[in-house]
Parts: sequence; structure tokens; C-alpha cells
Amino acid sequence: MNREAQDKGSAGGGTASGQVLFIDDEEHIRHAAGQTFELAGFDAHCLSDAAEAIDRLDRTFSGVVVTDIRMPGLDGMAFLQKALEIDPDLPVILVTGHGDIQLAVEAMRQGAYDFLEKPFSPDHLVEVIKRGLERRALTIENRQLRSAVAGRDRLEARLIGRTEAMIDLRRQIRAIAPTDADILIVGDTGTGKEVAARALHAISPRADRPFVAINCGALPADLIESELFGHEAGAFPGATRARYGKFEHARGGTVFLDEIESMPIGLQVKLLRVIQERSITRLGSNDPVDLDVRFIAASKYDLEREVAEGRFRDDLLYRLNVITLRMPTLAQRKEDIPRLFTQLVDEAATRYRRDRPEISAAVYSRLAGRDWPGNVRELRNAADRFALGLGIDATAGEGEEDDTHATLATRMNAHERSLIAAELTARDGRIGETHKALGISRKSLYEKMRKHRLDRSDFHQDANGSGDAGD
Repeated sequence: MNREAQDKGSAGGGTASGQVLFIDDEEHIRHAAGQTFELAGFDAHCLSDAAEAIDRLDRTFSGVVVTDIRMPGLDGMAFLQKALEIDPDLPVILVTGHGDIQLAVEAMRQGAYDFLEKPFSPDHLVEVIKRGLERRALTIENRQLRSAVAGRDRLEARLIGRTEAMIDLRRQIRAIAPTDADILIVGDTGTGKEVAARALHAISPRADRPFVAINCGALPADLIESELFGHEAGAFPGATRARYGKFEHARGGTVFLDEIESMPIGLQVKLLRVIQERSITRLGSNDPVDLDVRFIAASKYDLEREVAEGRFRDDLLYRLNVITLRMPTLAQRKEDIPRLFTQLVDEAATRYRRDRPEISAAVYSRLAGRDWPGNVRELRNAADRFALGLGIDATAGEGEEDDTHATLATRMNAHERSLIAAELTARDGRIGETHKALGISRKSLYEKMRKHRLDRSDFHQDANGSGDAGD
């Protein structure tokens, strides 16, 4: 029984969207099929070579393939095997001669979507393709939904926080991750620029390809070009054999250029060319190498000021900052500190093989009341000390945030919000315990939570998964 009977009744009205690849080595058959597809409104490509069709396939291909079985070179059965290795759910429809029925039945067992026996009517061909397109559309949609859910979980585990700044950051990352747009990440030391870059890579279509992190400030000046572009044997003294550079190693994946502002001006010119042309030339060679990568650059400085002072090229800045992500400081998201600290203490306790110490509300309040100039990196160090039983270092990051330009009311509101968030975190979001600890009524607590837009569900200890909390 073929797939037509199985799917009968599932097809909806209208033409399903997606591509059709039609493969046959006979020109007159391709011509007739092309006319049929045009009348049916399909986005179709008629090919004589099955190997060419393989080059067009990947897991994001949104269409179906119709291929003859008997062809020179790569025949239909060999094509089926290769296509299903790329994507086991790809609808491949085989066209058979009268003597190939047993072969077609075997192909169905191996994963072919359907088969057509010659001669077949144009209407029958169109109907089978429509069902295949609808099945493919459903497969792609389900994958995207699963990916969105998994991506949301992974992203919230890596970039913890319920403040508006962090919610907006995650929203931006989800929006741009599926694209190939180059990105500039700007933020103070320790705000998690590399964590954000890795999160972008992890939920992008490039996730299964390399993520290559390059600290531009740490590369030796005399080897920086060789490290990035690679070299051929004999390109310079000591180059006894050819070597891939970091850019070439990242092909298909993501290149993260940290401290981009420290890259020498002369090398910035070459980097601009690489980004524009998406190719590199190894030292000692004249042959360009195609480069399929996404560039993410990061800086703790205002690059526009670096341009104005002649330390950074304006054309490179314009090329990099098509999309700019700004990492918030801890001072801008103080109510995230208790949950973030809890996560970091958990990680430290696991790393040092210690039982996690209890974290009191007083500790949370002290943490939320501090200035953290080193941001998440400094908070991580404090969490490590706490997990080792050394308490909170009274000298590190002590003091209030510099709010000299804020009004008294603004500062008091921020402090009140931090204290309530700390108590809710310490008590796993339990309202009864929290209002008693704060010395206010339950009604007053609810009113203040509404005022500060705090949701008790955000303070359960399992609200976020584990992962990189920051850097």
C-alpha cells in the first residue's frame, strides 16, 4: 500500500508552499513536468543530475523531491539514501517504470515518501506533490516550535534575570539568532558579553558548527595574522607546514572577536575585507578561501569615541554594528542579584564538591545593597568564596551605587525593590514568610510587589535552569 492511501483526506485546499526538485535525465520529461508545475503554481526546479539536487538539500529545505529511479551516475535509489542521511524526514517521491515496482516497494521500506508508476497523469503528480509539501510544512513547523521552546529554556538558563533589561536582551537575542547578521555586543567588564555570544550561537542554525572565541588583546603582535588567517608552508621562517587559521577553523560556525577595540589598525583593514567578502587568503598564498561564518564582536569601550580618537576604523564599526546588543550592568538590574547569586553558589558548590551553604535573607540584602563594579564576574568570585565557607568579602564591591543624579524617591524605590526581591528569593517566593520578615502586612506586600512589578513565580528556586549565569 503506498503513502497516497495513508494520507488520503489529509490534504487541505490550495497549494502548499515550498519547493519542488524534479530530477530526470530525459529532457522532454523535464520539459513536460515543468509545464505541469507552472500551471500548478509550484516553485519548481527541473534537474538532469541527482548530484546537483543533493547540493541543494539541508534540514531547512522546505520542499519535496521527485526523482526517476533509472538514471546514469547517481540513480534514484542512491539519491534516496544520500537525501535521507541529510534529513530522514525529507519527502522523496520515486518515479518508476513498470519493471521497478518491487524496487519502489523496497524504497518505501527504506523511507521514500511515495512512488509514481509511469505513465502517470499530471493531475496525479500534482496531488502527490501537494501532500508531500503539506507533510514537509508540518515537519518544519514542528521543528521550529520544538527549537523555540528548547531555545527559550537554554537562553534563560544562560542569561538569568527577570528585570526588564534582561527580558529585553533575551528578546533581542531570540529575534536575531536565526539570522546571519553580524553583531556588536557592548558592555562593561564582567557583564557577560561572551555568555551572550555563546547563547546566540547555541540557538542559531549554526549551533552544531564551531564557536571560535578570539581575544584580540591577547594575540601576539608578530603572529596575529597567521593565527587568524593561517599560512602556507614556507610563508615565513619556521612555517614548516601549512596551517588553518582561526577564521578558517570556524567555517560554518561563529567567530567571536572579544576586545575588538584592541585589534591593530592595520589588521582592522584586513578584517573589514574578510567581513565584506566572506573569504580569506592564507599567508604565503594567492588563492582565496571562501568563509561561511558569522562574526560577533564585543567591546567594553564606546567604539564611536575610539573612532573619534583615531584608534578604530569607522568603516569597520559601521560594518559590525548593524545590530548592537548592550549588556546591562548589575547596578541596572539589582533585583536579579539574589537569584543570580544563588545560581552561582550552586555552581561553585558543585565545582568544589561542597554542600551548598544556606543563604540567609540578610546575605541577600547585603548583596543587593552593594555596588558591583566587576558585575557578574565579581559576583561569581563572591559566590565562590561563599561556597567555600569564607563568607562575603567585606571589602570587595562594598558601598552603595553612585546615584548622585537620581532623586531621593528613585533611590528609595530602587532600594525597596531590591530588599523585597532579596526576601522573596530567600523564602522561595512564599508570601506569608516574606511579609512577616519585612514587618509589613500581606496586603502591603502585594501592593508593593504590584508597584515594583515583582511576580512571586519568578522567585521559586527552580524558575531557571542551570547554565552560564554570566562572565
